Amino acid sequence: MTGAQTDPSTHSSAPAAAAYGPPVESRRPHLGHALASEWTKLVSVRSTLWTLGSLVVVVVGIGMIFIAQTSSGDYANIPFTTPALFGMLVGQLAVMVLGVLTITSEHGTGLVRTTFTAAPDRHRVLTAKYLVFGLVAFLTSAGSVFVVGTAAAIAHNGAGAGSHSTGEWAGALEGSFYVTLLGLLALAVGALVRHSAGAIAVMIGVVTLPPVAGAMLSIWEASAPLGRLVLQHNAPVALMQLFGMPSGTSPSGSPQTMPADLTQMALMLLVTGAAMAASYVVVGRRDV
Repeated sequence: MTGAQTDPSTHSSAPAAAAYGPPVESRRPHLGHALASEWTKLVSVRSTLWTLGSLVVVVVGIGMIFIAQTSSGDYANIPFTTPALFGMLVGQLAVMVLGVLTITSEHGTGLVRTTFTAAPDRHRVLTAKYLVFGLVAFLTSAGSVFVVGTAAAIAHNGAGAGSHSTGEWAGALEGSFYVTLLGLLALAVGALVRHSAGAIAVMIGVVTLPPVAGAMLSIWEASAPLGRLVLQHNAPVALMQLFGMPSGTSPSGSPQTMPADLTQMALMLLVTGAAMAASYVVVGRRDV
């Protein structure tokens, strides 16, 4: 008596199908993966430590020197966050340099090819760079300003300092955000130029040339209105204004009229937004 015969193929088909299946579950990439990748890149390179470290040292160091040389009466007309401004005028260069290196360092080493091979959606990669860098730059800038402002408030919050409102802290946050926008602009210029030295030179020109050009244009009567306009709308003047520095007086002796804080911020948002939009277009079209 023989048992029922079974088809061997019915037993081997299931293991064979399982053998050809994926060993692990594959997930569709999303922005979170790009953010994690860009965060790892940012914190694993020495340029981040040197640039942000120099920002903190300059802002806090110069601020503390300023605090040590002042008294409570000196703060009757200026905010407690003003000492941080003098360091920020220099420290903003560190933010711009880091913004440039965030993307140009990959072009210099060729890592950008690996990045775009692993993440073909270039717009997602660029968005992650903007978000990660912007958050780190803002928190570092605002944290340094907060340390200096708190030290000034503790050391010189005497009767001669007068009354101070929370509005001056809001102005300091706006100033920190303005510096962050300069860093984002530098990142966008780096994406367009793809060369560290060239992009840094462009950003230094953006910050330093307008005051010089405005002063030169103000010499001649025909170009004086344009010169005054340039002198009132540039990065150093906007930063001083956001931090609450007095605007001073005009040559005639009357109080100098300055543009509103919102105007200064809107101008920087417009310039930075245009550069970022251009970077998305260019990065999406070229080879690397």
